[in-house]
Amino acid sequence: MSTTQQHDDTKLAPSSLPTSSSIPGEEFEPRQTHATEDYTPDPSKSIPLSPARQALVDDILALYSCEPTIKRVERYTPDCVYDDQFVYANDRYKMAGQWFALPKLFNGSKNEGYQIVKNERGLIQFRNEQSWTFKIIPKTATINALVSLSLDPDSIDTDFIRVKYHKDQANDKDYSHEGLGFTFKKWQADQVMKHMDSKEVAYFEKDKEAGKVNVKKYGSGGKDGQAPVKDL
Repeated sequence: MSTTQQHDDTKLAPSSLPTSSSIPGEEFEPRQTHATEDYTPDPSKSIPLSPARQALVDDILALYSCEPTIKRVERYTPDCVYDDQFVYANDRYKMAGQWFALPKLFNGSKNEGYQIVKNERGLIQFRNEQSWTFKIIPKTATINALVSLSLDPDSIDTDFIRVKYHKDQANDKDYSHEGLGFTFKKWQADQVMKHMDSKEVAYFEKDKEAGKVNVKKYGSGGKDGQAPVKDL
């Protein structure tokens, strides 16, 4: 079987995400809970990807590893959303502020391994293990998380696939997008890029008016908050 046949992305299972790039990034949010909060990857069980999809994952892992570049941040659409335990950034300007701030906060970040667990037409999900070494405190923390990349429909079949929604989920529950914790992580994302003296971050200032809708609120991060249990 040829490589092209092995990696024909047009034959991948469809996802439940929108299929139009004109829809704002907020609408591309994948939601799930998990039986446990253990997302330790097993690279030997990783689902193989096409070259274009592997290149996307490689760029995302490089961003996690404190190696930001303009080209790598361009993996996201202007109206993208980044959503994790500490940050809710809802455009590419804010996203750039986060990625370019990491080398200022950490001496280093190393990928310890990852496992692709879902490869659908519009969604890639992988278990990720990352070790972070702090600058102020001489300590290294290793975090396991489920990373979900909702793909931009217009770029799915190109050599440079882009991301509409990037979720990093380190717990069994999803995010409710409510309460003081969410208020802080959105405020933090809204401020960082304003205080960075970086021509790379300034390059993305043009994206700060990208299309947005109101943040979706769910009441909880469990099944009753539109986050069904999934085996990932």
